[in-house]
Amino acid sequence: MDALVFWHWWVLGFGLLIAEILLPGTFCLWLGLAAFVTGAAAWLIPSLHWQVEVVLFAVLSFAAVGLWFRFRPADREQVEHGLNQRGRGYLGQVFVLVEPITEGVGKARVEDGVWRVQGPDLPVGAKVKVVGIEGTTLRVVAA
Repeated sequence: MDALVFWHWWVLGFGLLIAEILLPGTFCLWLGLAAFVTGAAAWLIPSLHWQVEVVLFAVLSFAAVGLWFRFRPADREQVEHGLNQRGRGYLGQVFVLVEPITEGVGKARVEDGVWRVQGPDLPVGAKVKVVGIEGTTLRVVAA
């Protein structure tokens, strides 16, 4: 290997960003940014030896990933995205049963659909209030 040119690092950076898009996670993003910064350094200082560029890339990669671990949310479960959690929006709302709740299970009309509900035994047409969610089942009480 004679020399690395700045655009080699930029191609690597673009490749890592594409990998970030195609693969789940956020790891390649930081390595891609480190490659871009290394390429910029190689462009600004053309006399850098390739060994120095590789060490610079390694140091920047470790620093970027370390900073990501330092500043990301510690508990990813606390991050509220709202995606695939439509039931949470129904907490506190009142709906009408379309199937009686017998042995703790029934169905209620929710907007334009029907949801499975759990709660005390109630007849068809009874109003229920949503007090919790367990997966795709709404926990209800008589309203």
